[in-house]
Amino acid sequence: MTDESPAPGAGIDPRLLEILVCPVTKGPLRYDRDAAELVSESAGLAYPIRDGIPIMLPDEARRLDG
Repeated sequence: MTDESPAPGAGIDPRLLEILVCPVTKGPLRYDRDAAELVSESAGLAYPIRDGIPIMLPDEARRLDG
């Protein structure tokens, strides 16, 4: 049996990306692997991913510039 979980620091499980939405707008998220964030263009927020776990709290999100 193989473990399909991402290795620490390797990002996020692709299956999880398919079901996550922005908690503010309920819109789609874009995965930014380099920044380790899930980006909601419509909300102007970037949610951090820590140890492979997306932190989907608006208070923890970074505001996008512009």
